[in-house]
Amino acid sequence: MTFSIRFDDRNVPSAPGQTVAAALWAAGERSWRTTRDRGAPRGLFCGIGVCFDCIVTIDGVPNQRACLVPTRPGMVVRTQPGVGH
Repeated sequence: MTFSIRFDDRNVPSAPGQTVAAALWAAGERSWRTTRDRGAPRGLFCGIGVCFDCIVTIDGVPNQRACLVPTRPGMVVRTQPGVGH
């Protein structure tokens, strides 16, 4: 029973219980934020919520760790530039 989440301008398939990071990684997305100083790409690093490399904006709320947030139908995930104002 899969569903889709919206990542930037495309639909990404997800399964119940899957985290945002896992869904993005399975869809081939390796970077979903940039660093504040240099704009360097970042994505999944530790996968357990210790670091902050995987932060994204979810449903308008910035600085969400993609490796900790479970997906749900209709979720809107956006690439987060810098600190996510």
